[in-house]
Amino acid sequence: MAKPSATASRDAVRDTVPKLIDLSEKVLFGDVWERPNLKKRDRSLIVVATLIALGRERQLPGHLNRALDNGVTKDEISEIITHLAFYAGWPAAMTAAQIAKQVFAERD
Repeated sequence: MAKPSATASRDAVRDTVPKLIDLSEKVLFGDVWERPNLKKRDRSLIVVATLIALGRERQLPGHLNRALDNGVTKDEISEIITHLAFYAGWPAAMTAAQIAKQVFAERD
């Protein structure tokens, strides 16, 4: 199964929240993600950890894929999940583990 693109995810709600999508594309992905003081790989580590800690499962698959595309390894993602079990809670880590397993399988 092909992974849905980030653009497809935004397109799905573009007519409902057009300004939010505009800000996502121009400010978040057009400016913030392109700033030079952090590498995209580091930004991905931060975002994945934050999504896991906050329990934002619906956003996690897309950002796990982005993290892998940005050079974060599967082993590193596994370590992030394990580490966060002690800071964000076991349920958050177990949920992230299930999502990561699915994302990894879709990429193999």
